[in-house]
Amino acid sequence: MGTVNVAYWIVAGLLALFYLYAGGLKVVRSRERLRPMMAWVDDTPMPAVRAIGVIETLGAIGLILPPLTRIAPWLALAAAIGFVALQLGATALHLRRGDRQIALNLTLLIAAALTVWLATPWL
Repeated sequence: MGTVNVAYWIVAGLLALFYLYAGGLKVVRSRERLRPMMAWVDDTPMPAVRAIGVIETLGAIGLILPPLTRIAPWLALAAAIGFVALQLGATALHLRRGDRQIALNLTLLIAAALTVWLATPWL
């Protein structure tokens, strides 16, 4: 197992854990229970919040399952690119709302971009 492979599993694994948790919360919790962590849910229809949660959950699975099974490993790269796009949108949303607390978004953006770079050798 090469260094890039080990680095991929560490970064992608942590990213997948985060998105499984965050996406799962968006899928099952009410707006009232999400509000303390995610103020933006007040401005977003709940079907859209639920859809984002499903996308995050599927993306997390996409980071892990394809390379693990060696079936369509390019899906891991697609999932990582999707998370880059998601965090670009999330950061823009926070800034538009006047919320300057974007450190988590930027951290996730960097982690997703690193995952894209680490997943590229599988293509």
